[in-house]
Amino acid sequence: MNERILRVLEFNKITKQLAQAAATAVGKDRALRLAPQKNLQIVQTLQAETDEAVQLLRLNLDVPFGGIVDIRSSIKRSTIGGTLTPQECLDIANTIYGGRQTKGFIEKLEVTIPILKDLTKNISSLNDLEQQIKKCIDDQGKVLDQASSKLQSIRSSIRTNEARIREKLNNTIKTKSKQLSDAIITIRNDRFVLPVKHELRGSIGGIVHDQSSSGQTLFMEPKAVVELNNELQAAFVKEQQEIDLILRTLTRYIAEENAPLYENVMALGQIDFIFARAKLAHQMKAAMPKINNEGFIKMKQARHPLIPADEVVANDVEIGSSYQAIVITGPNTGGKTVTLKMVGLCTLMAQSGLQIPALDGCELSVFDHVFADIGDEQSIEQNLSTFSSHMTNIVSIMDQINEKTLVLFDELGAGTDPQEGAALAMSLLDEAIAKGACIIATTHYPELKAYGYNREKVINASVEFDVETLQPTYRLLIGVPGRSNAFEISTRLGLNQSIIERAKSYIGVDSKNVENMIASLERSKRQAEADYDEAHQLLLKSEELKADLESNWEQFDQEREALYKEAENKAEKALKKAREEAEAIVQDIRDKQSNITMKEHEWIEAKKKLEDAKPQLASEKGDLKTLPPKPQTDLQVGDSVKVTTVNQLGTVLEKISSDEYYVQIGMIKLKVNRENLQRVKTSSINERSPVTMVQNSGHSTRSELDLRGQRYEEAINQLEKYLDDVLLAGLTNVTIIHGKGTGALRKGVLKFVENHPHITDYRTGSMNEGGSGVTVVEIK
Repeated sequence: MNERILRVLEFNKITKQLAQAAATAVGKDRALRLAPQKNLQIVQTLQAETDEAVQLLRLNLDVPFGGIVDIRSSIKRSTIGGTLTPQECLDIANTIYGGRQTKGFIEKLEVTIPILKDLTKNISSLNDLEQQIKKCIDDQGKVLDQASSKLQSIRSSIRTNEARIREKLNNTIKTKSKQLSDAIITIRNDRFVLPVKHELRGSIGGIVHDQSSSGQTLFMEPKAVVELNNELQAAFVKEQQEIDLILRTLTRYIAEENAPLYENVMALGQIDFIFARAKLAHQMKAAMPKINNEGFIKMKQARHPLIPADEVVANDVEIGSSYQAIVITGPNTGGKTVTLKMVGLCTLMAQSGLQIPALDGCELSVFDHVFADIGDEQSIEQNLSTFSSHMTNIVSIMDQINEKTLVLFDELGAGTDPQEGAALAMSLLDEAIAKGACIIATTHYPELKAYGYNREKVINASVEFDVETLQPTYRLLIGVPGRSNAFEISTRLGLNQSIIERAKSYIGVDSKNVENMIASLERSKRQAEADYDEAHQLLLKSEELKADLESNWEQFDQEREALYKEAENKAEKALKKAREEAEAIVQDIRDKQSNITMKEHEWIEAKKKLEDAKPQLASEKGDLKTLPPKPQTDLQVGDSVKVTTVNQLGTVLEKISSDEYYVQIGMIKLKVNRENLQRVKTSSINERSPVTMVQNSGHSTRSELDLRGQRYEEAINQLEKYLDDVLLAGLTNVTIIHGKGTGALRKGVLKFVENHPHITDYRTGSMNEGGSGVTVVEIK
C-alpha cells in the first residue's frame, strides 16, 4: 500500500497501539512493520491466527512470554567470530527457557488452535545449551566461580590476597590513626589505599594514587601492601583471561546452535505478534470479519478505531453488491470524513490480519489498492492552490484504479466554481464506476444529490443533523441525501421570519421539491427503522414463546410416557408374582391331595385358564385396541372412548350434537369433536388407566404383614404387593411387622410408606402393638 495512504488514514497509530500490546521486542518490531496484504488466502490465514488467540483470551488463557529477548544480533555476532558478554549469554539462556515454557503451555491446551500449535513445532528445547550457560553465569549476569576449576582457584587466591591486604591496612589504621583523615580502607585505580592527611604523608610512606577535591587528603598505598596489591592485580588479569576463555567457549556453543536459536526467536516473535493482535481486538471490542475477493463490504455497527468508545457513533455501511458508489452529503463536522476514514482504516486493518471494531457478521474485501483524497494538501512551496493540490492527487489516483480498488474522495470537486466543480465530480465518479472501483465520496454540491438517483450503481447517503439541538448525531443514513437545514437552523437561532420567508422565495421550484423529497425520505426511513425494531422485538418474543411451549410439551410427553411405563411395570410384577403363587398353590394341592382323581389334561386346562386371566398391557399390544369405525350416531352416554388428541381414555357423559360430545377424563370434563373419539372395549381396559388391576380372589387379605427374616429387596417387593392387595380388598388400616434388628429393614419400610401415594398416615406401634418393631399404616 502507498505510504501516503497509510499516513492519511492514520494506520501508523494502529501499529503503535499494536506494538504496545506486544510482550517481546521481536513482537513489537513485527507490529511496527505491519502492512496490509493483497492475497486473499494470506489475509484469511492472518485472520484465523488472530481468532485463535482471541479464543484463548476469552478463556483467560494468556500465553507466558517472560524472559524472552530479541537475541538475533547476539546470534549473528556468535557466528562471525565475536565473543558474547555474560549478559548476552544469559539472555540467550532465558530466551531458551521462555520458549520452552511457551511451547509447553500451548501444547497442553485442550482447545482447537491448530495454527498456534503448529508454530510451536518450530521451537527447539535446547536444554543442554541452556544448562551450559546457567552453569557458568548467574541470574545477575556474573560468571560463576564453578564455571571452571581454574577460575575457582584464581578467585580463591584473590580473596586470600584481599584478606591479607585488609589485615595489614587495618593494622596501619590502628597504629597511625592520627595521620589519617578517616579510619577507612578504600580503593583507587583498583588498588587498596588509605586516606592520609596531606601534611602527614611522610609519616605513612607509599604511593599516592589520588587526592580529595580540597587537596587536604591524599589516598596513599602504604609500602607494606604494594607487593600484595601487585599480586592481586596479577590475579585479576588471570581472572579476566579465564573469564574470556569461558565466554569464548559459550559463544562457540551458541554459534553451533544458531539455526534453531534463530527459529525459536522468530516463532516466539510470531506467537507474541498474534497475541498482540488479539489483545488489540479485545481492547477495541472487535470482531473477526469474513474476507472476500469480490469488492463487497458490509459492516454492522462499525466504529472508528481511533475514537474513544464513549464518544464514537457506530454506523452500518454496505457497498459493492447492489451499488458500488456511495455519495454522502450533509453539514460540516457532521461525520462525513470520519465515515470515509473508518471504512478505509477498517479495510487496511482487515487486510493486515486485525479484527475490526464492529458487530459479528461483518464482511470486508481484499483490495489491491486503497486510495484516499482526504484533507487539504495545499502546498505554498509548490505554488499549488487547494483545488490544484486535490486534482494532482486525483489525477494520480484515476491512472491506477481498477475493479480491485477502493477509492475515498473527501469533498470531491471542492475549491473551484460550484457548477464546474459539481460537473467535474460527476464525471470523475462516472469514470471510476466504469473502471469497476468501489467509491465513497463526500460533497456539498446539491447537484450530486440528484446524481445518486440517476445512476443505477450509485446510492445517496447523509449524516443526520438534529435541528432541535443544532448538533450532528453522526449517524449515517444510507439512501437519504442530506439537507442543508439552513432555514431551520436560522429560525432556531432567532433570525427574523420575514427574512427567512423572503429567502425561501428566491429558491427555485426544483430545489424546493428536492428538499421536500429529502425530508419525506428522512421521515420514511425513521419510521421504517422504528417499525423494524418493533417487529424484531415481536419476533424475538414469539420465538422465545415457541421454544418454551415446545420444551414444556416435550417434558409433559416424557412424564406421561414415564407414568405409563411405571404403571405397566408394577402391574407386570404383580401379575408375575400372582402367577408364581398360583402355580405354587396348584402344585401344593397336587402334592398334598393326591387322592383326588383329576386327570393331567384337566390340570393343563386349568393352568391355561389361569394364563388367560392375565390382562393385556399397553406395552404388549402396542396401543389401545379400538373398534372398527362406526357411524357417528353409535356413541351413547356411558360408552368408553379414547380421545385421540390427548391419547387418553374417558367416558361419554352427554351428546351435545351429532358432531360434539362431553367426555369425562379422570376429573376433567371436555368438549370433544366426534372425529377425535374412538369407542373402545371395556372388558379388559379400565376407564381410568391403561393398566387393569385384578383383585386376587384366591385368598383373603390379612390386616398385617410380617417381613422379619427377609432380605431388604425381597421385603420391599413383598410390601409393595401386599399394599396393592390391601387397596383391592378395601382395608384402611394395616400393620407391618419388620422387627427391630439393625434398623435397616425398618428404615426401608418407613421410606417406602412415606412415598406411597395411597398412604395418608403412618406411625410406630404402641407398646402393646410391638413398639418400634411395628409400623401401623392408614390407607385411603
